[in-house]
Amino acid sequence: MFVNDMAKWMVAAKKADFDQIAEKYHITPVLARIMRNRDVVGDEEIKKFLHGDLQDLNNPFLMKELEQAAEIILKKIREEKLIRIIGDYDVDGICATHILLKGIRELGGKVDTVIPHRLKDGYGLNEHLIKTAAEDGIDTIVTCDNGIAAAPQIRLAKEKGMTVVVTDHHEVPFEETPEGRHYLLPEADAVVDPKQADCGYPFKQICGAVVAMKLMQVLIDFADMPRKDMQRRKQLLDEMLTFGALATVCDVMELKDENRIIVKKGLEVMSHTDNLGLKALLSVNGLEGKELSPYHAGFIIGPCINATGRLDTAARALELFQADSWREAVTIAGDLKSLNDSRKQMTEDGVKEAIAQVEETEIKDDRVLVVYLPECHESLAGIIAGKVREKFGRPAFVLTRGEEGIKGSGRSIEAYHMYEEMTACKELFTRYGGHKMAAGMSLPDEESVAEFRKRINEHCKLTEEDFEEIVHIDVPMPLAYADGQFVKELSLLEPFGVGNPKPLFARKGISLLSGRKLGKNRNVGKYRIADENGNRYDMIYFGDLERLDTFLSQRFGGSVTKELYGGGLNIGEASISIAYYPEMNSFAGRESIQIVMQYYC
Repeated sequence: MFVNDMAKWMVAAKKADFDQIAEKYHITPVLARIMRNRDVVGDEEIKKFLHGDLQDLNNPFLMKELEQAAEIILKKIREEKLIRIIGDYDVDGICATHILLKGIRELGGKVDTVIPHRLKDGYGLNEHLIKTAAEDGIDTIVTCDNGIAAAPQIRLAKEKGMTVVVTDHHEVPFEETPEGRHYLLPEADAVVDPKQADCGYPFKQICGAVVAMKLMQVLIDFADMPRKDMQRRKQLLDEMLTFGALATVCDVMELKDENRIIVKKGLEVMSHTDNLGLKALLSVNGLEGKELSPYHAGFIIGPCINATGRLDTAARALELFQADSWREAVTIAGDLKSLNDSRKQMTEDGVKEAIAQVEETEIKDDRVLVVYLPECHESLAGIIAGKVREKFGRPAFVLTRGEEGIKGSGRSIEAYHMYEEMTACKELFTRYGGHKMAAGMSLPDEESVAEFRKRINEHCKLTEEDFEEIVHIDVPMPLAYADGQFVKELSLLEPFGVGNPKPLFARKGISLLSGRKLGKNRNVGKYRIADENGNRYDMIYFGDLERLDTFLSQRFGGSVTKELYGGGLNIGEASISIAYYPEMNSFAGRESIQIVMQYYC
């Protein structure tokens, strides 16, 4: 165990016969150890992790009432009934809506969509949307990425004679009773949500778009499409896989089990997508023809889609994916990129204000942070909450003044189940929903903000240990082991993300020799380093350079940073321990190993 003033470094010590696994699967013992650290055990799971393909995805028929939902929708298509899909305004909701709309249209259904307006409608179903559907002569409502918490609204739809199919992935609402937890399912004609307690689907952590994708796979099979048009069926399923992968990354689902396969295969398909809108979005962001990673999906493409739901209307993003001309697609994609650029500056301003509020008020002593930014655009609350959580390592809620009452979003830490904690004070909310790591809510007025902060902290059971940052080291490994072949082997573990982080290695006695600061804001450090045997490497660091320089000055004396970024240091003058991962750096047609430092002490 290594310890510094910023985090505790823990070397994973899970046991297995790494040499035997390595020999059997033709990998190094280090790779076998990394997989064991991620709880990948047993021949079937190891094979799936290393070489999983689409045939390894879980059987959609295992999901409760999915077959029933497919039969209902197919019957409505054949009877030419009017179907309305009601989605959500984030990436997952938009992707799920597109999947259902595209699929049902391909099968000849009379279908339209409504994505609630974030400010006017709020999240999910409301009475207005139900009444409007009834006035429009809609026969069947299909929800996606929402509906599980909309029992009163679904009851109204049933009273008005409509058929309702719910597809969702959020937690099922519940109430505590003397007999235990009582779950409050909506009385829809079919409820498809793997989070239902009695749902036999083996992997619960899929997003709303993947639930929609699974439903459409069954619906397409029931409709006999394979015998009619095999090529069109493949194109349709590929497009659904692409949008399922995009939503999985953007909704921050863990890249475990089938999510890894969906993201890996979906991003491969996305790079040569036939969808004009998605192709245009890749083009305006300079990604067309490039190999795509979860980073591109989560930090470039996803924010452009999200921006339209935050600052405009999410229907605009859906129009993009339905575009049937390149000119239309490029125009909308350009608009979305511009909106996202505006969103970035607004978010940056909001984050600064939120951090200042925590640091300069009594809020800093709370275990759960509740920040009220009345003038902030309510659509940015979730992003800002995520940044506050990252900064302070605590669950964070950001509340804003909405058109009606107070709106807010929360982002959590691993030890804190946000939805369940909110349920303990649910009487404070006019509406709320979410899952373990994220949630949203509405409060009636400004007076309720202080009460919410008080109650959510009173109920909090987090301990100091829960807040302590732990750096999990996969293997303490000499830099010399990280050669080109090893870096290539690490790619078998991709895609990396939440639930499947990049492997992290550690080494003591690394000498800093020289350095320079790169980037427009001089916020990236590039260093020349040497290991204990004098072998030299390039190293890059994307963290807080000011904090690193302070650490070095305190450890080695005030002049060390001047010498590091000036004339240079000798081996042994400034030796540190680093947690790192290796990558290939390509420059001027040449490839070399580059060490990426994640932590230091």
